[in-house]
Amino acid sequence: MATITGPLSGDARNTVAEALQGSLVDLIDLSLVAKQAHWNLIGSHFRPIHLQLDEVTDLARQHMDAIAERAVAIGVNPDGRAATVARSTKLAQPDGGWIEDGKVVATFTDILDGISKRMYERIRAVEEPDPVTQDLLIAVAQDIDKQHWMFQAQR
Repeated sequence: MATITGPLSGDARNTVAEALQGSLVDLIDLSLVAKQAHWNLIGSHFRPIHLQLDEVTDLARQHMDAIAERAVAIGVNPDGRAATVARSTKLAQPDGGWIEDGKVVATFTDILDGISKRMYERIRAVEEPDPVTQDLLIAVAQDIDKQHWMFQAQR
């Protein structure tokens, strides 16, 4: 069986692999909780928040693919299985049933803030061992920070 090798080895590879896997879990779960809220949103600000949740889902899906492909490029197997995401996620989960628009705004402000903080930790962690991964994580952080600002402005 063939294996994929990459430019990193040892501690550098492990550090980058951890940052990529954590990012992948954050992004997969972000796409899931955004869709959950999107489907169950109610309130007078339904339409703009409904559309914003689609934007969040799209950016999470776009970045998760780039993150997973980077992992493979450095010889690491990304793990996006549902059981792995459920076991590893750090995202607060939205309530079941209908969710008032104000609660969605508050929940996503907090979720995006947490992801942003973890992304900045990962950016610092991979700066020396892999600037290519750092660049990918910076792009994720930029989009997460923009969405965080947009949700926060609605509070």
